[in-house]
Amino acid sequence: MVSHQPHLHAPARDKPIVIDELRAIQREHGYLPGSALQALSERIQTPLYQLQGLASFFPHFRLTPPPPVDVKICADLACHLRGADSLRQSAEERAAQAGSGSVVVRPSSCLGQCDRAPAASLNDVILARLTPDTLAGHMGTALAKGRLPHPEVSRAAERLAVDPYESSERYGALRAFVADPDVPGLLAQLKASELRGLGGAGFPTGAKWEIVRNAPADGKYIICNADESEPGTIKDRFLMEQVPHLLIEAVILAGLVIGARTGIIYIRHEYEAQAEVLRRELERCHREGLIGPDVLGSGIPFDLSLFISPGGYICGEESALLEVLQGNRAEPRNKPPFPGTHGLWNKPTVINNVETFVMIPQILRKGPEWFKAQGRSGAAGLKFLGISGHVARPGVYEIPLGTPARELLDRAGGVLGGRALKAWAPSGASSGFLPASMIDTPLEFKALSQAGSMLGSGAVIICAEGTCMLDMALNAVRFFKNESCGKCVPCRVGSAKMVDILTDMTRGRGRAENLAVIDELSETLTLTSICGLGQVVPAPIKSVIRHFRDEIDEHILRGRCPSGVCPMA
Repeated sequence: MVSHQPHLHAPARDKPIVIDELRAIQREHGYLPGSALQALSERIQTPLYQLQGLASFFPHFRLTPPPPVDVKICADLACHLRGADSLRQSAEERAAQAGSGSVVVRPSSCLGQCDRAPAASLNDVILARLTPDTLAGHMGTALAKGRLPHPEVSRAAERLAVDPYESSERYGALRAFVADPDVPGLLAQLKASELRGLGGAGFPTGAKWEIVRNAPADGKYIICNADESEPGTIKDRFLMEQVPHLLIEAVILAGLVIGARTGIIYIRHEYEAQAEVLRRELERCHREGLIGPDVLGSGIPFDLSLFISPGGYICGEESALLEVLQGNRAEPRNKPPFPGTHGLWNKPTVINNVETFVMIPQILRKGPEWFKAQGRSGAAGLKFLGISGHVARPGVYEIPLGTPARELLDRAGGVLGGRALKAWAPSGASSGFLPASMIDTPLEFKALSQAGSMLGSGAVIICAEGTCMLDMALNAVRFFKNESCGKCVPCRVGSAKMVDILTDMTRGRGRAENLAVIDELSETLTLTSICGLGQVVPAPIKSVIRHFRDEIDEHILRGRCPSGVCPMA
């Protein structure tokens, strides 16, 4: 029998009822009517202004009735590279023809469909691989109140090495642990495997679990962060589609190891199709006694549920995510303390992302030495990377950690249309851009850090020759500006100022002194922002200035865009 702290019933506040209630109201009415908010305020004894503050913060909620056809076209990196601007222009022309405000078209932040770009959300249904004609067809269907297609769910072309199971053997690591609950042994295996967090921070997983295991408390929590929203980041979406059983098994194991009785999978609202995959697997686990009041006859209860995010990139920051679960705006906390000791409801909490959890069953089944041997270039383990942008076969690829980026690009069919490679981002907007000359850099923590970038969330974005790198930097910085929670002044004001400067540079109004201002802003944002979002705002433009300085000088000193992309005066 596993040694645990006694189970305590969770207090009523232990449920994110406010967000769920708002979601239910919007599902019924299509938006949040003032009368419904007033009634909710009275029923749950929460001031109306707090509910209005919540509703106005999150992009998923609407305080006014939506138009009959509400089209939001992704404007971020991968879609930007694959024709989103012309798609939006075409949709706006069709909307004007429809007249009377029946169709509204506007830009959107990343929708998590980077391998299927360009993408859009139409009346909250995710559509991908769009052309102007196919989008126009969907708009017509929506106007006629017809059914829109279901969002895509991908299927792996071959069995994934990360999955140690045949279908009949699933949850073997969990069954073995319940039969022989060696907590120190399991933690030792995780440490020996050198598994690090694969959501961006790279903190050693075994050490994180041990910290929470040893933290004294009368309640603990396990949270899976499935809110990947960084442009280009699609690997967790893929893993939830392909191997939901590995994710759920690892979350249950984490609960048993640290002494938690409650687990939550926090998933972005654009991933409704993937959430349905997880719901079906959770139902199976309930039927088989893997979760519930008595896990596999151990006498230990463990409850695992899904929580659908109300939207926003900032929700991926772990402390902001905790605030949402507590019914608050997604504003990051000051650190320390850290979630390992003061997490959800101020209790010790493990937060890992989907990919990190998915790696754990194979480590326990095949051993840490097997896992470490899968890596290359001195790195340990397997890695899932999404590759998008100007690439022939965008998608998610399972590779040895430490594989050179050139090999990943070759596996994905090379640069789209046989064009030359100009630049690539190892991890979306926050990693900045590297030149084609660095394409042999191993995709692993140390090598990318030495290259002035990072492995981050595993979002490789390819830019072909003919791409304007100043335009790409502006697109990336604008994403951060749009997604800033606004809590801290450096990020709120600094990101807006950075967008203004870069916009001027792309329109022929740039001045040489702009570069000094960018340096000052970058230092301020990096040193004084509360969370990682503000700290990485300068990364795109700093990397472009470093590696593509001639292109910057062309815009500022000679008033021309070498690629003919920017709307120079």
